[in-house]
Amino acid sequence: MLQEIYDHTKTHMEKSIEALRRDFLTLRSGKVSVNILDNIKVDYYGTPTPLNQVGSVIAQDATTLVVTPWEKSLLKEIERAIQEANIGVNPNSDGEAIKLFFPPMTQEQRKEIAKEAKAMGEKAKIAIRNIRQDSNNQIKKLEKDKSITEDEGKKALDMIQKFTDDFAKKIEELIKHKEDEILKV
Repeated sequence: MLQEIYDHTKTHMEKSIEALRRDFLTLRSGKVSVNILDNIKVDYYGTPTPLNQVGSVIAQDATTLVVTPWEKSLLKEIERAIQEANIGVNPNSDGEAIKLFFPPMTQEQRKEIAKEAKAMGEKAKIAIRNIRQDSNNQIKKLEKDKSITEDEGKKALDMIQKFTDDFAKKIEELIKHKEDEILKV
């Protein structure tokens, strides 16, 4: 019973870490990444579709992304979606593909993006604390129902807290690493 709660807790906390890693991919560091376009949806015949499912997205060099639609008719839709996403660059279409030229980041932009990374990390910590709360409630319910003893309940709560501390430490390390990557010129 308790082992199920432990496994459930660990699994969900690991999912929070993975979500944080995915979020970090959308942040720009020194070199531009195709992941910066991950959250952009294109109107594909009335259906909002992720950009990478309606065309190829490649990094031509450290500051240029090229989006080539699989259907020429989508060029305008992709261009509009990129403009509406407000990612800090204007799309340049040549009739075949869209090029995005990212200027070198200023120190101010780097600091702003580092703040975003920290905020994403805080969200992940909140998610982990919520998972801890749910697990603690389950343990207290088992204790109340006399399914486990008071001592077992105390040990279980301590174990959940240990998981929480370990995962919070992992998040701190991820934030620190991402901030270093962003602020490095």
